[in-house]
Amino acid sequence: MDALAESGRSVPFENGRPLIGMGGDKLLPKACGLDAESLEGKKVSERRGEIFLREYLPHLRPTPGAKELLHALKTHKLKLAVASSAKEKELGPLMKLCGADRVVEAATSSDDAEESKPDPDILHAALEQIGLPAADVVLLGDTPYDVQAARRAGVRVIALRCGGWGDSELQADAVYDHPADLLVHLDSSLLGAVCR
Repeated sequence: MDALAESGRSVPFENGRPLIGMGGDKLLPKACGLDAESLEGKKVSERRGEIFLREYLPHLRPTPGAKELLHALKTHKLKLAVASSAKEKELGPLMKLCGADRVVEAATSSDDAEESKPDPDILHAALEQIGLPAADVVLLGDTPYDVQAARRAGVRVIALRCGGWGDSELQADAVYDHPADLLVHLDSSLLGAVCR
């Protein structure tokens, strides 16, 4: 919301919070009516990326259990992919932060899709990269937009409450508090049969 404020568009946090996880091409019009493809929309998007990389990324820490869960999934020989609404130049540092850069086989960003979440384009790009049919994939997400994209792509989904959403908003096949919680319950989760 900092980039919007700099452009003279103040969006209260309580209005912006429910949009987190939605791709920028959809967030800007919903947050303030700005067309993401307009010159001003592109400037705001570019500035948001600069602010994120400089001001926020250095202070981020992985969600509890994220590194351990990724390692456990890789140990079980699962193909791991990331399908993120982040821009490509932001995705690399985010993956490194949680150790995903060492275990993930494919990564798709908003740069790989026509439409961002909740549309399934980013998931389709990830499925193509890992060479698996949607029926054989389980997505881990932490927003309703992840769940909606997964449903539209025909992918089962495990949601994590650590994104700030409740079960009624997530409406996933299964919901856990955070990666560490899923790791504890891995054998009995949707991933359990695959991990055995």
